[in-house]
Amino acid sequence: MDCIHVTGIRCYGYTGYLQEEQVLGQWFEVDLTLWLDLSKAAKSDAIEHTHDYRSTIETVKQLVKSSKFALIEKLAETIASSILESDKITQVRVKVTKPSAPIPDFGGKIAIEITRGKPQ
Repeated sequence: MDCIHVTGIRCYGYTGYLQEEQVLGQWFEVDLTLWLDLSKAAKSDAIEHTHDYRSTIETVKQLVKSSKFALIEKLAETIASSILESDKITQVRVKVTKPSAPIPDFGGKIAIEITRGKPQ
């Protein structure tokens, strides 16, 4: 199956286990892999035969900005469910990264990745 990769969606949101994360917020990065059949678009060169990923980017930004979940796992699941509403997308991989997780003496990133598909 063909796929579209959309990486580096960066937006400010309010998901986090600590209360200050849900009040002050923090930056998130989201990477997506969207599985779909691209053969018709490859032949026609017409956007209506593919998935217009601009709308997906906007959906991700809105979900990150408006959600207040305790866990980024829930945020990733919500993003995946929303993307799978598209008729063309058969499977999605969502990676949500906290570049600056509020953990003392830790300068790394925290990321989770889930893969979801439409029921057969």
